[in-house]
Amino acid sequence: MSGHLPGLDGVRGLAILMVMAIHFVGDSTPYTFGQRLVVKVAGYGLLGVDLFFVLSGFLITGLLLDAKSRPHYFRNFYARRTLRIFPLYYLVLTASFVVLPQLANLTPTFEVARTHQAWLWSYTANFYIAAKSSWAALTYMSHFWSLAVEEHFYLLWPLVVFSFRREVLERICIGVLAGGLALRIAAALFGVSEVAISVLTPCRIDTLCVGGLLAVLARREGGAEMLMRRAGKAALTLAAAALIISAWCATTKLGLLPLHQVRNTVFALFFGALSLISLLPPSNPLARIFQGAVLKFFGKYSYGLYVYHGILTWYLQEIGFERRLDALLGNHWLVIAVKAVGAVSVSVAVAVLSYQLFEKRFLALKRFFEAPEGGADDAARESRPAPAAISTVPGIAGESDG
Repeated sequence: MSGHLPGLDGVRGLAILMVMAIHFVGDSTPYTFGQRLVVKVAGYGLLGVDLFFVLSGFLITGLLLDAKSRPHYFRNFYARRTLRIFPLYYLVLTASFVVLPQLANLTPTFEVARTHQAWLWSYTANFYIAAKSSWAALTYMSHFWSLAVEEHFYLLWPLVVFSFRREVLERICIGVLAGGLALRIAAALFGVSEVAISVLTPCRIDTLCVGGLLAVLARREGGAEMLMRRAGKAALTLAAAALIISAWCATTKLGLLPLHQVRNTVFALFFGALSLISLLPPSNPLARIFQGAVLKFFGKYSYGLYVYHGILTWYLQEIGFERRLDALLGNHWLVIAVKAVGAVSVSVAVAVLSYQLFEKRFLALKRFFEAPEGGADDAARESRPAPAAISTVPGIAGESDG
């Protein structure tokens, strides 16, 4: 399968919409049963990060496998990742911790992030959050923990892929899957906090390797066709398994610690199957949704949306935005809707401007680094005629052009 694969843009779009749902709806205060239900469902948006991780593993592993036989394997990969990820990331940190304090007094909440900014500059925010066992450990920048996990993956995985044959990589991915699940279960049983288990790289690397395993399997003889053929049934089976585990935990309260970790692995496998479904022909209803303009739009700007929306979330909380809307509108259902639509709209506006006015300037520099299969700019989002459905842009830090 070759050519542009819009379904993967749509998968990324779904992931960022899920993440924004938890912050712009899941953080709302519910007062009625219906509102509690909506907030509870939105809370599952946290799984959008898992979807990002699976997609990153799939895309990065495929890209690296295709590039193994070409010159400047490491230089090209790291240069392209640097140009995509670092400019926006460090722009935000510089604006927040160098420029902003010169222009205004920081609020106590923002000051927490500034005081511990070293963890952010060094891409180790997840370790600090784990040590504090609090999602609010870095306040405005706490959501950068997932960017740290992905960066650790980007640093190490190219060496692994380069060092081993495809057949060995399959076994490595399976071993990491099993080992990561075992590590999370052991950590839970020994009393490690759920927050720490959720953010530490060794506990999350198995989610990335779900995507990696799919990319490796797709490069078997007939592997891509086999995966695509089974993706639908696999997704249904895994969704049923997740529901059964959830129902068991909710009704019996037995085995909660290990079963929650098993369910997380099931979700990761489900997201792997869902990513494959997005690549099916448009005659498939789900694939058609993923390949539609709406999800592709959000996928294109997902990196900026992720970076900026988390900052906006903390700002809205700090100014009591929901409380103010309640006083103004007098209808809490309307408040939830206005807050969600308004916050998403602001996030989109900032992300689009950031991409068009800033990020694209750095993406244009990718032309100086030879791309796999003949040097086409990976920002053009072209996959290669390898047997897998591979796009060359990873996870949260994805782009569609430029």
